[in-house]
Amino acid sequence: MIDYRNFLSSFSRKQWERIGLQRRSGVVAPLFSLYSQYSAGIGELTDLIFLIDWCKACGMSIIQLLPMNDVGFDFRPYDAQSTFALEPMYLSLRGLKAVKMSAFKAKLDKLSEKFPAGGERVDYGIKQAKLELLWGVFGNHRDLTDSGGVKDFNRYLEENKFWLEDYALFKVIKEKNNQSAWEAWEDKLKYRDQKALELFEQDNSERISFHKWLQWQLYEQFRVIKKYAQGRQVFIMGDLPFLVSRDSADVWAKQDYFKLNLSSGAPPDMYFAHGQRWGMPVYNWPVIEKNDYDYLKEKLKYAQNFYDFFRIDHVVGIFRVWTIPLDEPQETGGLNGTFDPADESVWEEHGRKILTVMVENTTMLPCAEDLGVIPPCSNKVLYELGIPGIEVQRWSKDWGRTYNFKAPGDYRINSVATVSTHDSSSLCAWWQFEAGTIDEQLFKRKCKKWGVNFEELKNELFDLKQSTHNRLRWKESVQNPDVLLEKLKLPRDKAGEFINLYLESHGEKGKFLNYLKPQAKQKACLSEPARIAMEKACLSDLIRMAMEKASNTASIFSIQLLQDWISIDCLNECDLWEFRINFPGTVSPKNWSLVMPLSLEDMLALPMNTIIKNINSKAERI
Repeated sequence: MIDYRNFLSSFSRKQWERIGLQRRSGVVAPLFSLYSQYSAGIGELTDLIFLIDWCKACGMSIIQLLPMNDVGFDFRPYDAQSTFALEPMYLSLRGLKAVKMSAFKAKLDKLSEKFPAGGERVDYGIKQAKLELLWGVFGNHRDLTDSGGVKDFNRYLEENKFWLEDYALFKVIKEKNNQSAWEAWEDKLKYRDQKALELFEQDNSERISFHKWLQWQLYEQFRVIKKYAQGRQVFIMGDLPFLVSRDSADVWAKQDYFKLNLSSGAPPDMYFAHGQRWGMPVYNWPVIEKNDYDYLKEKLKYAQNFYDFFRIDHVVGIFRVWTIPLDEPQETGGLNGTFDPADESVWEEHGRKILTVMVENTTMLPCAEDLGVIPPCSNKVLYELGIPGIEVQRWSKDWGRTYNFKAPGDYRINSVATVSTHDSSSLCAWWQFEAGTIDEQLFKRKCKKWGVNFEELKNELFDLKQSTHNRLRWKESVQNPDVLLEKLKLPRDKAGEFINLYLESHGEKGKFLNYLKPQAKQKACLSEPARIAMEKACLSDLIRMAMEKASNTASIFSIQLLQDWISIDCLNECDLWEFRINFPGTVSPKNWSLVMPLSLEDMLALPMNTIIKNINSKAERI
């Protein structure tokens, strides 16, 4: 029996007392990926009722959503136009409060016909179509709203003045400027001249009220969902993006809270050779602190209307964030950046101070996404504060020594164990295309750095027939680092980076099979045709065993992507490489648009639900 009682003496003890110390299992599910027979073109808030029921049937008690914030028309959930406002396209048109939809039935039927639920990708044209229909509904809302609705709406306006006024104004100014970024607006509006804003409000009061009304409707629907989840003893985890879009109501309204001369990102790593540049501005923490962290407190206050947990996206950025000058050429990605704060000695106190404010000002239990290049102070502070981090199975290894996968009992107790993330491939795709490989661009950059001929080495070291999607797979003949050194023609003291890449990836499939089931290691030594046939036949078993391993870890929570759960028995003929939520560092219609291959109603009837429940039961997560 694992002892989690230390959480009750941590800084987050009140949150733990509310959640309890029970081991729990859950699912990560983007709402845009879900659909039911009632959905109009995209997953809607009321569809979460089906997901809650499915979780209950499978012995799960946590639903982790991706960010639910308004994304404008860019449809990137981690680059939202507001860290407060919810996304209007998730509204259920059949569940609007204090509105009679009978007069709009024909239009609603036509909308559902034009944007049918399902398909491989979301048709984001649904957003504009929904907004147009909702505008028509709003035009009649004074006749269709009872006195209780008016009272509730007015109360909502009063309670959310901190952000709602600026947000609604921002949305309408964008509409009047053909959705152009606020930095392209005329100076009086860009720099918030009070008289100019008042005049604009007078001229556009009805449209401004419409956006406030939308947020109220979203609030009311989401509150109903949370109440239903509570009745089913299922918790909801919200994902609060660490940053907000440069073109957002937050940045426009509080420009001094951001360093607008910098772009956020991440330094290079084994998966992103050029690092990452996200584009969102970084926070000006001294100014935010001077205002008693009002921006941070209000965000948490609003989010706890909907969530029991909240995911702290990119928590390492709270200690220090990678910044790239705005004028740095785009092609350099995140290579030429620096950390902010620059002084490493202040990182620990900087992060502790902000995280303490967050814990003090919410009833939600925080869970931290602590991936990437992690400063040593991060684990220390998270443990002190009782905040779970994240352990990703494929990256949880004995780094720098054996490179074996970490034993389940060695996972941090204050963590969420997961097999994949929304920014990674699914477990199936990782196994098929990435396990045992290295990033081609990263290897190429190392070759350039050390004056080695990349094209020549590429043919000598890697099995190019088995290398796909810019991942290079080692030849079987490269059996150890000595063979690698011979091909590199570099002395060992100058080949350290190459040796590390080799040790991190070579033989990874065999190590993973041995981790899942020691006697399975021999399968990695089969001939290539036999191995491929075995993998196809046994992929479902491999997924199931990987999920069992994640569930059996010491981590207090085990939360898996919906794609990985349903892959236990529902692989069908989907393209495994494309069956993912996001390809980081790319701009593509394939990002943030994945739709599940079956409806929520079909999910509720899956025979594999019994398998999932057994996994959770055996791991004592029910």
